[in-house]
Amino acid sequence: MIVKSWLATARQSVIRCSVVIGLLLLPGLVSATSYADRDEVRVFIAEMVAEHGFNADALRELFADAERSDSILESIARPAERVRPWYDYRCIFLTSSRVTQGVEFWEENAAALTRAEETYGVSASMVVAIIGVETLYGRHKGRHRVLDALSTLAFDYPPRSAFFRRELKEFLVLAEEEGKDPRSLYGSYAGAMGYGQFIPSSYRAYAVDFDGSGVRDIWDNRTDAIGSVANYLGVHGWQDGEPVALRVADNGSIDEALLNNGLTLPHRVADLRLAGLNISTEVADGQRAALVEKELASGREIWLGLQNFYVITRYNRSSMYALAVYQLAAAIEAARAGNEAPYGVCQ
Repeated sequence: MIVKSWLATARQSVIRCSVVIGLLLLPGLVSATSYADRDEVRVFIAEMVAEHGFNADALRELFADAERSDSILESIARPAERVRPWYDYRCIFLTSSRVTQGVEFWEENAAALTRAEETYGVSASMVVAIIGVETLYGRHKGRHRVLDALSTLAFDYPPRSAFFRRELKEFLVLAEEEGKDPRSLYGSYAGAMGYGQFIPSSYRAYAVDFDGSGVRDIWDNRTDAIGSVANYLGVHGWQDGEPVALRVADNGSIDEALLNNGLTLPHRVADLRLAGLNISTEVADGQRAALVEKELASGREIWLGLQNFYVITRYNRSSMYALAVYQLAAAIEAARAGNEAPYGVCQ
């Protein structure tokens, strides 16, 4: 009986250990399976052959080299715009060093920025601020192979697999068009690339050869990157010389139903005035607007987002992102003129 009892206990221990070890090794086991051997990747390869004339053997070889990344899956599940409050999020970008580096970037690329303003009608400060927020003026353009990032998200991230499958297709076509080895290109955990962090479909649609070299290179060419960011904003409806956002006095009587997430412009300014909001006369009654609430360390602030604010959210679908870009642009422009940042900076 003692022997039988010991054997039963031993079996249970082995089973428990096997289960634990299996759970611990599951991510590794998944990543050890070559993408080239997976059924959904075979279907994807067949689509690339049929739709774009790619060579099936070359794609199988490419996907045999692609690697699944658990760190990418972790990162996409907790983007900063979702997990940080506004007062914390803005301090990632509204720092004195980022403002100073923005002024330096502007001075070093003044000719391209002026030409971008003239060509696309987008302020130089806004282009500088977007590049500053996205990559710290090119210092942090991404450490992930785009092939690995997009393969991981296309085939191992079900919530948005359809979107990333499309982006993976765009990426492979882009690499072919630009004569790049897809294994050699690096970007963010979501597959965004270059100074302005364009996803592949945006690269193909909006990147421009702004220096006339015959190639569109926003990976390493500042001039092309500046023109491409300005072109993106211009195509999406940027209004030259118009305000981006205005802070609105919060007297405690604002109808909470008027507040939204800033990704649409549901209100007419005239209607907001009728609702009791004191809005600057520089904004016409007929303009469309969003009324956005942002959390402070103590209390809140209310912002009126206008057409140009909406355009920034086309670049990144977050009102926190749009407000951070706007405030950084204003701070850089003020610093260049020798003035204080209108909305302050963090230490």
